Formats: sequence, structure tokens, C-alpha cells
Amino acid sequence: MAIKAGVWIDHKQATVVLLTDAGQEIKKVQSGIGAPEQPGAASKLKHKYTKNDYVAEDRLQRKDVSQRNKYYDDVLASLRGAEAILILGPGEAKGEFSKRIKTKKLPGRVVELETTDKMSDRQIAAKVSLHFAPAAAKKSVAPKKRPKTAIASPGKRTKMSNK
Repeated sequence: MAIKAGVWIDHKQATVVLLTDAGQEIKKVQSGIGAPEQPGAASKLKHKYTKNDYVAEDRLQRKDVSQRNKYYDDVLASLRGAEAILILGPGEAKGEFSKRIKTKKLPGRVVELETTDKMSDRQIAAKVSLHFAPAAAKKSVAPKKRPKTAIASPGKRTKMSNK
């Protein structure tokens, strides 16, 4: 049973579409990452500054990176058994997630990236289904019609009548 997966991901949430022989399944994974704390927020306080009021910026960045890695690991856990993964998304999250997959060194995974805007669950499922469809199914069934052209002799002008 070959499982193919598509993920639309940004820093707030991920929508996972799994395509199996039995059908498709859609899962949502929330990041749980809130708005970052502002360094220097202690200066807005009305009371006297203490050493515990200020949080170092590098500490905030490390916390943010560890929260994102946990989020990417949660998304990766929902992709268990997938042999091919299509990663969709608007920003940096898709590249970070792709790097996270490579650092985990998961064998036999084919990863492809594609930039897309915000999409509904149905649009994501349709895009993933179309991407992993066999090549014969992607081609249109109806042949293209050629436009009819009037053939005129090279030296003569033809008069067209309007009816």
C-alpha cells in the first residue's frame, strides 16, 4: 500500500493530506506558537527595573526555534509511512520543514516543494491528488480543436461578405 502525502504548511498550522489505496485523509496540526515576547518590554513598565524583567533576545530565538522544531516533528509524525511528500506553502516554513525532514535522515522519502498561496482543504487535496496522479490521467481526454483558416491564393485578395 503506497502512501503519498501533501502538506500545506506555514508557521501557524499545517494541513496534511494522505493519499492511500483506501482513499484520502485530511489532518490539521496547529503550531501552538504565539506572538513572540518583545525584548525591552520592561521599559514600558511603571515600576522600577529589576534584572528579571528583561529576557535576552538570543534566549527568545532559541525558544522559538525549539518550538518550531517540535511543531515540524508533530507534522512529520502525521506523515508516517509516506513514501513521497509534496510540501506546499507561502513562506519560509516549507523550506524549514524540508530541512527538518533531511536532518531526520528518513530513508526512501521523495520530497518536492511548491510555492502556493493560502488554500482551502479541498484545494489542497485536489492539488495533491493531481500531483500524484499517473501521467496518463493528467493529459486531457479531448483533443484540441484547430481553428479554421481561409486559404487564399498568394496574389489575389479575397472579398469576405458579412451575412
